[in-house]
Amino acid sequence: MILDGVAGISVLLALFMALGWAPTDATMGHLQRIFYLHVSTAWVGFLALFMGLVGGILYLRKGKAQFDNLSQGSVEIGFAFITVAIITGSIWAKPVWNTWWTWEPRLTTAAILWLVYLAYFMLRGGISDPERSARLAAVYTIPASVSIPFTFMAIFLWRGMHPVMGGLAPRMLVTLLTSVGAFTLLYLALLRHRMRLAYLSQEIESLHEQLEGRGV
Repeated sequence: MILDGVAGISVLLALFMALGWAPTDATMGHLQRIFYLHVSTAWVGFLALFMGLVGGILYLRKGKAQFDNLSQGSVEIGFAFITVAIITGSIWAKPVWNTWWTWEPRLTTAAILWLVYLAYFMLRGGISDPERSARLAAVYTIPASVSIPFTFMAIFLWRGMHPVMGGLAPRMLVTLLTSVGAFTLLYLALLRHRMRLAYLSQEIESLHEQLEGRGV
């Protein structure tokens, strides 16, 4: 409950700062304000896949369901955040580049990352045996995590149209850091609830199997 409250207040504070407290950009005007949401959700998209990797490795080593719940729950939440990041990026691109999408390096690697997420769900959904599905999904997170630094470094490795973050005014920087922190807390709160839901679901399934075994 405390984490939920702190996350909620932090997100509201970040939105207030992004929409009103941060100064208006001299070049892009108010359109630049979407930058705070875009960067924050992209960051959580990277973090969530990394945590999916951590959970996957721990599951392969220890075989405990809680680590599979961590991995699966983190990937599910991360997919939602990376989708928002791509959508907000497209909203920004339309008036600036006069197109919703262009296959420049950062956008291309972001699309690949989105597909990496999607493939995870296809893998889990395509295998009926829960334990085998969990093991293969855990293994998949290892090569999948390579897309994180690949996407992050795209604008430095290849020259493209995507702006490089830097030279922010002090209030802009404070707003950005607040937003990143707020959405990180929101991710942690959602992950906690997702893991608890998975645990309760497994407990119910175990109880159901026990009742069936007793012929009830």
